[in-house]
Amino acid sequence: MPPAVRFGVNYTPSEGWFHHWLDFDLDSVRADLDSIAALGLDHVRVFPLWPYFQPNRALIRPRAVEQLVALADAAAERGLDVNVDGLQGHLSSFDFLPAWTQTWHRRNLFTDPDVLDGQAAYLRTLAAALADRPNFIGMTLGNEINQFSAGPHPDPDRATPEQVDAWLERMLAACEEGAPGRLHLHAEYDATWYQPDQPFTPAQAARRGTVTAVHSWVFNGTAQRYGRTSVPTEHHAAYLVELSKAWAEEPHRPVWLQEVGAPAPLIPAEHAAAFTEATIAHALDCPDLWGITWWCSHDVSRDLADFPELEYSLGLLTNDRRPKDTAEALAAAARSGVPRPAPRTTALTVPADPALRAALAPGGYVYEAFFRLTADGARPTTVLDVRADDEHHLRARGITEVVTAEQVLPAPRPGTLA
Repeated sequence: MPPAVRFGVNYTPSEGWFHHWLDFDLDSVRADLDSIAALGLDHVRVFPLWPYFQPNRALIRPRAVEQLVALADAAAERGLDVNVDGLQGHLSSFDFLPAWTQTWHRRNLFTDPDVLDGQAAYLRTLAAALADRPNFIGMTLGNEINQFSAGPHPDPDRATPEQVDAWLERMLAACEEGAPGRLHLHAEYDATWYQPDQPFTPAQAARRGTVTAVHSWVFNGTAQRYGRTSVPTEHHAAYLVELSKAWAEEPHRPVWLQEVGAPAPLIPAEHAAAFTEATIAHALDCPDLWGITWWCSHDVSRDLADFPELEYSLGLLTNDRRPKDTAEALAAAARSGVPRPAPRTTALTVPADPALRAALAPGGYVYEAFFRLTADGARPTTVLDVRADDEHHLRARGITEVVTAEQVLPAPRPGTLA
């Protein structure tokens, strides 16, 4: 764990979005990083687009790798550390997969031996290129790559949990081979926690890699069901942080809130700063929080077509690099020096069986019970039902009380919690 919670941002270039890799302009990148550093943040998460960097399975473009290193060095000059996502993968509703995995060369991303060889070589190459940079945090395997493994993706690459586990092990090992001792992790969107047929499981999220990553988006049914100022909406990020701890084998495994943002129109622009402040404050009340990395740095330019409407306005800064009130909310938190919180002593039991994950999702009985406890001021965490009587485990986590959803909500009425 770092001595203090890290504050950073997912870097979305102000010119050309992630297509900027096709026309890489280091001066533009420097100006973007200046506007990020001015907020007092300490790190950026950056996104090479996989098909631009590895257009052929046997070709990892040296020039593209050099540009990534140049971006990392420019960040270092501004006091910013860098985490690099490798397999992009999926960003803002668009899929970016190399041609050697698609159509006439259609091969499964998680099980095909040739694809795995190519992915491992790519991740190892990026990690090795940055291994000697002091400001290199480490690699994230990809951005929400679990969305490729099941519905609602229109053309999923099906895999079993066992195959996904083998994929994670090999890809994380490739990152470690390239940059030994760095913080290497994987990150999925919340279907890992909520969707029963997802082959990426909570146990994998909480046990594979150096830290657990969670991505919190309240357009998942939370804001629609409970309202923009409700307890579930303002505490959703904190819920995912605490939910992940149920599966962790280490009692104080760090959790990184790697993505969280204020999506319009569910969070209107005039309410975005208040939502940001509340989300950050509640996340900071979670012990073992590694950091908060807001999505995202800069708005998507209106000159670019076909993005979902909400994607155009998620930036802390406008497309011309002017900070919004959400930027000040994050900057204020970064300046605050908030002390580490006390342990959460009340634990809600959650089912260990991944087939029961719907109970953890918006409207589910675990979800409802957690936020009833939260509304009552209990500061809950979670524990697996199979560990609820494990005194050693509970003591190591500082848990003194274990409750079930039935005890909290003897007659639950989904959708009514405010």
